[in-house]
Amino acid sequence: MQDTLAQLKRGEKGIITDVSSIHIPLKLLEMGCLPGNSVQLVQLAPFQDPIYLNINGTHLAIRKETASHVLIEKTGT
Repeated sequence: MQDTLAQLKRGEKGIITDVSSIHIPLKLLEMGCLPGNSVQLVQLAPFQDPIYLNINGTHLAIRKETASHVLIEKTGT
């Protein structure tokens, strides 16, 4: 089983491998959440939702539920 964006810890990095789920909004894809792009978890909200990400230089916050549908390959910290 592959890792998802929701499983990243603060500071960890990864490469997006799949975003084919129907649960991912089109706006998220337009903002750079595409296969092959690098991603880093920058910060978590106080109750761990939403999560704040850096995707190829674009900073965005998404709900953890949505992040659980984006598959990644971890590359380290």
